[in-house]
Amino acid sequence: MFGSVSGAVSAVLAIIIFVTIHELGHFMAARAVGMKATEFFFGFGPKLWSTMRGETEYGVKLLPLGGHVTIAGMNPFEEIAPEDRGRTYSDKKYWQKALVVVAGVGSNFLLAFLILAGVNLFNGVPEEIDPSEAVPEVSQLVGDPAPADVAGIAVGDVITSIDGRSIESVEALGRVVSARPGETVEVAWERDGSQMSGEVVLASVEDPETSETIGRIGIASTTVEMRDVAVFGALGLAGGQIVTLTGETFRAIWQLVSPQSLLELAGVLVGDTDVPIETRPLSPIGLANVGSQLETLGVANFLRLLAMINVFLGSFNIIPLYPLDGGHFAAATYEKITGRQADLNKMVPVAVAVVALFAFLGLVAVILDIVDPIRL
Repeated sequence: MFGSVSGAVSAVLAIIIFVTIHELGHFMAARAVGMKATEFFFGFGPKLWSTMRGETEYGVKLLPLGGHVTIAGMNPFEEIAPEDRGRTYSDKKYWQKALVVVAGVGSNFLLAFLILAGVNLFNGVPEEIDPSEAVPEVSQLVGDPAPADVAGIAVGDVITSIDGRSIESVEALGRVVSARPGETVEVAWERDGSQMSGEVVLASVEDPETSETIGRIGIASTTVEMRDVAVFGALGLAGGQIVTLTGETFRAIWQLVSPQSLLELAGVLVGDTDVPIETRPLSPIGLANVGSQLETLGVANFLRLLAMINVFLGSFNIIPLYPLDGGHFAAATYEKITGRQADLNKMVPVAVAVVALFAFLGLVAVILDIVDPIRL
């Protein structure tokens, strides 16, 4: 119970930290290039609490759907005080604007990189083992009930022989068992250094490839082992993982906003919550639920999930649509290339559509996470 609560709390705190770090990236970059930052808030909507420190108001708002830093001159409709001239976003050079805009995204990618590098270093990286060399250790019981489970075999046991025939690999186990469908065999296994044995009635199933009847003992053995890596190896692997995750994230975002996915998600608003997990958005409630299953997920996988969330935050924000960070970057780049001021009035419809889409996905995610929580 304590693990469930602590995992859920950790997940929620992680979201708050990630959003804060993203906004802190914008804030610190703005301060570094001499821009005036007037607000630094977590959340949106009505203000719950705030305090003034210097020229910046810090606080928390009601809806925990992100955060924002308000920089003077970033809103084209804002009236600039005479004393702030020279310190606004619009007054600065292109490289300064670009730095401020990408600093938030960069913070998320950097955090994801450090998390993955840490997991690689301290937990190792998975490496495929040849089935002819993999130890036949029970990693999962398969079946309802699994024949091995009926005989008393448990996860973590290592199969050592069948009917006196030594079993030294996953491949050997599969070969012997598949040849004896429906038969009763004497299985020996090792548990915590102790030798155990019992009779197992093998199941009979149809091989999907050959349509032949084969035997099954009802266990799965992993053919992956964790390999230790040095610091530079962990860093290099983390870089490759970031590239892979970024590509997967953009594909997932594209799929999420496809007409078919949006239609399925719209059905949630009228009670149809049968949404494939591949296309359902996740809210802080859902993340807390996943965190509550920390014992099932495992610490390393939980950390990888947190890294993925940072990659998503960075990837989503870099999309060149106003008012996302990528939209501001695109506008600044347009001004640099053309030498003309971007007409942000034309971007208002885009901004409204993006905000509406974000609100829709957030609402759907909350509903799904309440009525149909993810079970690992």
